[in-house]
Amino acid sequence: MPVTNAQIGLNARIGIKGSGSTYAAVAEVSRITPAGWSRNTVDATHLASPDGFAEFIAGLKTATDCTFDVNWIPVVSDPLLAAFEAGKGDFELIFPSGSVAMQFTGIVTAFAPGEISPEGKLTASVTIKPSGKPVLVAYPVT
Repeated sequence: MPVTNAQIGLNARIGIKGSGSTYAAVAEVSRITPAGWSRNTVDATHLASPDGFAEFIAGLKTATDCTFDVNWIPVVSDPLLAAFEAGKGDFELIFPSGSVAMQFTGIVTAFAPGEISPEGKLTASVTIKPSGKPVLVAYPVT
């Protein structure tokens, strides 16, 4: 009988690199969409392309956005807002297994607080645009 290796997302976490070599965990993350990888295509069609079909060659690779939501506690020294103000930062997403992490440099392009209502919790959504290649590394990193 097959056994699955599927995982749930519980215990995944994202961190922001501080002034040293360590990452400070972002508090109360409730959802993460990791950065991904995509590739552009370049049209290489010419006047003698076989059977009148367009031809393409591989173009540059691009990292897709990393997005996540948090239970937001407004504080003056918010590390996410500091990363937004800095323009660029180093980020680490630790997957639920605790044995693999994704590291990337990125730009916080959005920090969007959610609606405030009498019975709703305060939330914020964060978007990070990776700059360069996100890499998967063994965790903990040695």
